[in-house]
Amino acid sequence: MEDLNNNKERVIIAGVSHLQPDFDYTMEELGSLVVANNMEVAEVIKQNADSVSGATYFGKGKVTEIAEIANADDVTTIILNDELTPSQIRNLEKSTKLSFMDRTELILQVFSNRAHTKQAKLQVEIAKLQYQLPRIHPSGNPLDQQSSSGGLANRGAGETKLEMDRRVIRKRIDYLRTQLKSVDKTIDVQSRRRTNTTVPLVSLVGYTNAGKSTTMNGLLNVNKDDSEDRKVFEKDMLFATLDTSVRKIDLEDNTSFLLSDTVGFVSKLPHNLIESFKTTLKEAADADLLVQVIDVSDEHWRNMIDVTEKTLREVGVQGKPMIYAFNKADLKPGQQFPVIEGDNIYYSALDKESIDKLVNLIKLKLFAQYKVVTLLIPYTQQKIAEEILRSAQIQSKDFTADGSLLTANLSPDELEKYNNFIQEEVSK
Repeated sequence: MEDLNNNKERVIIAGVSHLQPDFDYTMEELGSLVVANNMEVAEVIKQNADSVSGATYFGKGKVTEIAEIANADDVTTIILNDELTPSQIRNLEKSTKLSFMDRTELILQVFSNRAHTKQAKLQVEIAKLQYQLPRIHPSGNPLDQQSSSGGLANRGAGETKLEMDRRVIRKRIDYLRTQLKSVDKTIDVQSRRRTNTTVPLVSLVGYTNAGKSTTMNGLLNVNKDDSEDRKVFEKDMLFATLDTSVRKIDLEDNTSFLLSDTVGFVSKLPHNLIESFKTTLKEAADADLLVQVIDVSDEHWRNMIDVTEKTLREVGVQGKPMIYAFNKADLKPGQQFPVIEGDNIYYSALDKESIDKLVNLIKLKLFAQYKVVTLLIPYTQQKIAEEILRSAQIQSKDFTADGSLLTANLSPDELEKYNNFIQEEVSK
């Protein structure tokens, strides 16, 4: 049987340390991104230098070394650990006759392959075109090469072709942004419908491949009316899914919350991509509680927290209550689980007891200010009864001679709103 791995393109990954404290970690991550892009790492090349070359990123000797290793390994593509300028890429390709791809382009390719919804596809295409815009160059077409004998006429023709290409891309970006606004508007209406209910929203955030989707599916397992078609896609791979999923969790004690699973983060996430995905991350901005899922078995978990919180700040998500959910505790030697320490939980998303403890911590954070009360709504004001039945967390209902008798778990806003109908507070 043919080995499918033979079909994967073999590439070299390379980078310059330039005083990055987490350089080795970002190089490891670059290798994982290569695998996520269905490629294979043939060699890893590092240069320890305080700064990068403005012309070729690497020093001259390292450029020669890369070309020799690539030729010996029969590799034609080099993937670099930073975002390079268009001139750096051109100079490297010209001097080595190899193809170079920077980290940003690689991430954009991975995102492009993972995008399934119309919204995600539009967001990624906009980011890709914004990345390509300054990198359009006449020399990409042999007919546009300018020789020393070409004179001003040829140079002008090349520049005209260049401007035309850029104009086409700008028009395409404008068109895609218009399309995205329309899609975002539809999604925003759906989001407003959710926020018009009093059911609180919990948003899972965190590094890609930390286990957000597995955690979400674990939480869906505790849903009293669970069904398999509500589960989300999960795979041990960076950016396995880019699509935001929202599910309602109805628990046995009649408490409920909405749960969303957002796109994962990674270090050096391209700025254009962050801008494009701001609407996708709106679920996190609207959340009543964030659950940051962290792979505690990874020695770089502190870096992952830093990257997650930096990216959240970039999209305007700040000051939200947060649970730090240290997942994959079963893979960390000596780590006890499930264990709750304040706002931290050490757990395994594959372990039922862990998920039960996570649910309890979520409920504690979400419903600390809620109160279970009994309300009597006269039949002359049944619209209010219908409103409460539709939006609040109902524990029981009865119909008496005086009106609808409802026992409900109400938020502080609801307690104030329906205060005139409250008969008594019920101990939980």
